[in-house]
Order: sequence, then C-alpha cells, then structure tokens
Amino acid sequence: MSETETEILIVGAGNAAFCAAFAAREQGAGVVMLERAPIDERGGNSAFTAGIMRFAYEGVEDLLEVVPDLSEDEINNTDFGSYTEDQFFDDMARMTEYRADPDLVELLVRRSFDTIKWMHGHGVRFVPIFGRQAFLIDGKFKFWGGLALESSGGGPGLIEAHHREAERQGIDVLYEARAVSLISGDDGVKGVRVKKAGHTVDIMAKAVVLASGGFEANAEWRTRYLGPGWDLAKVRGTRFNTGDGIRMALDIGASPCGNWSGCHAVGWDLNAPEFGDLAVGDLFQKHSYPFGIMVNARGERFVDEGADFRNYTYAKYGRMILEQPSQLAWQIFDAKVIDLLRDEYRIRQITKAKADTIEELASKLEGVDARRFLETVSEFNAAVQADIPFNPNVKDGRGTEGLEVPKSNWANTIDTPPFEAYAVTCGVTFTFGGLRITTGAQVIDTDGHPMPGLYAAGELVGGLFYFNYPGGTGLMSGSVFGRIAGDSAGAAIR
Repeated sequence: MSETETEILIVGAGNAAFCAAFAAREQGAGVVMLERAPIDERGGNSAFTAGIMRFAYEGVEDLLEVVPDLSEDEINNTDFGSYTEDQFFDDMARMTEYRADPDLVELLVRRSFDTIKWMHGHGVRFVPIFGRQAFLIDGKFKFWGGLALESSGGGPGLIEAHHREAERQGIDVLYEARAVSLISGDDGVKGVRVKKAGHTVDIMAKAVVLASGGFEANAEWRTRYLGPGWDLAKVRGTRFNTGDGIRMALDIGASPCGNWSGCHAVGWDLNAPEFGDLAVGDLFQKHSYPFGIMVNARGERFVDEGADFRNYTYAKYGRMILEQPSQLAWQIFDAKVIDLLRDEYRIRQITKAKADTIEELASKLEGVDARRFLETVSEFNAAVQADIPFNPNVKDGRGTEGLEVPKSNWANTIDTPPFEAYAVTCGVTFTFGGLRITTGAQVIDTDGHPMPGLYAAGELVGGLFYFNYPGGTGLMSGSVFGRIAGDSAGAAIR
C-alpha cells in the first residue's frame, strides 16, 4: 500500500465535482479528483444529460450576460419570457409537495443565476434551447416551462468544457480510481482509501468533497430502497453511480436524509440497453407524451398526459410506467401533432410502430390488448373538448370530459393518419435519498453535528427532491452546491 496527499480531494468528476474543484481553486487550494470510470466513460450522469439548467432570470437582458453572442435576429424573433425566483420557489414547493429543505431550496433559487454566470466565467458556453423548449408560433419562437438555456454540446459538451478548465487550472483527474472508504478519526475526515489498477492507495487530504452521484446504477439498492420491481428499471446514465459516496459517509456516521424511496424516473425506450449509451445520450427518452395518449398492455390509459408541462411530470411518470403490466407503455400520436415531437423520436435506435389506420396500428402494438386499445381511442376521441383551441405553449385547458383518467390539456382526437406509436419502459435517472448537509455543504452526522473535513454536493445530497422534480434542477443544484462545497472546503483549510 502506498500513500499520497493533496489539500482537497474530490470523489467524482461530474458537473457538481468540477464546480467544487473550481471553487476550491479560487480559495487557493490544491485539488485532486477521483473518476471511477475510464476516460472514455468519464463525466458521470452529467455526460448523459442534455445540459439543461433551470435558473431564475428576469428576461433576455439577463440571458445576454450568459449568452453574449445572441444575434439580433434571435433576440427579435424570440420571446424568451422570464422565470422569476418566486416562480422557481413555487415550482420547487409544488413538485416536492412542500417537503424540500427550505434552507437548501433558498440557496438553490437565490444563487442559481449568479452560479450560471460563474460557470460561464469558467469556460462553459450556454445556448438557447430552441429545439426542446420553444415552439414557433406566428413566426416567433416562444419559450415555455421556465427553461431557456443548455450547455453547448449538451451534457458531453459540459463535461468537455469542465475538463478544459481543469487542465488550465492544473487540477489532476485520476481515472479508474474507485473510492473504497473514508479515512477518518476523532478530528474528522483525513482522506480516502482508493482502489486503482488493482492496487490500494491512501490519498490523504485536508478536506474531502463527495460528489459521486446517487445509487441508481445499483440494482440491489434500488430494490432495497425504491421497492420491488425497481431492479427491472433501465438506467439512463452511467453504470458507475452505485452509491459508493453515500455508503462511505454512512459507514462513518453521516446522517441519511431525503426521499430514499423516491427517484427521478422517465419514459425510456423499451429496448434501450441496461445502462446509458454515450453515443445516444439522453435520446432514448420520450417526452412528447403531452401531445398524445399513453396506454399500457391492457390497452388503457393510466396517466393524465396533459396534467402539466412535461418539465413538471416526466420525472414521476417513469415510476407509473414501471407499475404497469410488463413494465411497458405505448405513446400514441396522429398526424396532427407529429411535427411537435421532440428530436428523440427521430433517432435510429427506437421501438416504433406506424400505420395508416388505427386498426392496423392496434395490431402492431406488441404486448397490448388490441380490442381494448381501440375502445380506449374511441372513448378518448369522444371526450375531447374540441371547441377549446389547442396551444402547445400554454396549459390550454383543452381537456376531456367524462373519462376515468382525464387529460387536462392539449387533448387532440386520435383520428388523422398516419398514426405513430413508441414503446417505453421506465428509465431511472437519479435517486433522491442521500446525505444531510449544512448550508455550507458540510456533511452532518447522526448526532446533528457537522463532520470536520467532509462535504457533499450533487445527486448524493438528500433533502432537495421528493416525489418529483422540476426539469433542469439536477444540474443546477449540482452547480450551486458544488460551488458551495468547494468554497467551504477551501476556506476551512485556510
């Protein structure tokens, strides 16, 4: 066994980890990062995202501080809207059913815009999300759902930008380096025991930041904490997020916190691989369901597809799909809305059926009761309030009447060929349970005391998300609390 040392050791090398590293360097600290994955799979779950960030902004003037190269045409032909701090607070409260830690939510919301500007200053380029969050209405793009920007190049682009900045700052990233346990004593955490290339090494540090993700890639833990059946879910992202950081902290007395039986889970292509594929990224997701209907193997609808914008429902509907027979569902669309489907419906790796009649489509829906499906479509069509105008940019109130499972918005009859259907199952993104932290991102022990030398950020922080989650908040929370963790750790060792 050999030994080495650094000032601040960061476990993980995704978005939250890099934000912690850059903040620690601003305090003058030396930093080393541990990446469990090989170099071609680096970046954790961050690399599998679209790079979308939810933050508070007042209008296009704020966005120009982060996207200074917006063209005059883009500004004149786009309604970027605004997303106020009050709206952000309301969304967090509503989505989590008022259970989220108010102090952490306060930090997340209040520091969101400043953190985006800070990231821009550290080499992350942001661009408007024209392809996913804006519809062209009367010749003008209109943004909706509180989201306006993504990192250029999506999640992979975000990770590439972080690595360029880390190299510029002289931050070392050790690949295929799995953290095994924390080295701690009466005076706090002093380092991490690491397994690298078959050898064990103790890396000593004045402070450790855990930013190694949740436990979504651990089928045994998913079943233990999320419940029966979750071992059957597909994993949207990295195969390396198996809960190591959480386990190591709990082993030395850290306090668990948050919604341990909850997670972010979405509709994911039925035949996607067990874990995420970086070549496809997040395109196995299927998030245009608000414009169609979704049926299970019985041929019946089971969710209100138009309950809210997809940003506010997609993270919980994966669980509902997992609860259906055979853990599958089919999303059904007709020609009236095909042009509204997101880019992920046009990839090659897809489970799709297409037909010129609804009867022919029914025969192609593998695993579905065709007779009941046709009855469901007929009942749905008869219930649509066709006198209310359809508008994809707002909750238009165009719903259904008299159905056991209503559709509240964007209800259109399924009657215009060609018809298309897409098969989905549950894809788990990240888990909600994790470690309890202070507002300075220091881990708290089971007696309620901050643990000297130990900080946490990203998916393994508990207390922010319960039941559901506003889209784009995961990367934003990683950025905000990663920055806080790095800043606190750097200040503490000084």
